[in-house]
Amino acid sequence: MDKTIYDFAVTDIDGNIIKLDKYRDKVLLIVNTASKCGFTKQYAALEELYKRYKDKGFYILGFPCNQFGNQEPGNLEEIKNFCALTYSVDFPMFAKIEVNGENAHPLYKFLKKEAGGIFGLSAIKWNFTKFLVNKNGNVVKRYAPVTDPLKITQEIEELL
Repeated sequence: MDKTIYDFAVTDIDGNIIKLDKYRDKVLLIVNTASKCGFTKQYAALEELYKRYKDKGFYILGFPCNQFGNQEPGNLEEIKNFCALTYSVDFPMFAKIEVNGENAHPLYKFLKKEAGGIFGLSAIKWNFTKFLVNKNGNVVKRYAPVTDPLKITQEIEELL
């Protein structure tokens, strides 16, 4: 049987192990985030998307990552407070992970394999790379960090 994101478990920002099959039959946007990045303002657009579609079965899963320019240096409590106080983030946030290299989280190894980046390279290039996942747990599309989350509403609506 082919692997899906439901085969993975992750740690949430509060230290709880979450099996991703919890999101079965949901549309997901998985994003590696950072609090001190030029794209950090995308938290506002991501939260807007989440509010707009969460009642229809849409979730955003945020994964803080410090691999790009040391732009997520905080501990989990600092990250959680920043997201809540600065952007009123209500979508699920997870423990800080690595997305590239030998210590890359298995979920991100899978995401990169399923949806390669520009020129077929799989490495994540920067913070706020986004992966759209359908209700069957399959990666549908990968979006570059520069992609405004609000520009993918049509794709989200089609999957819902």
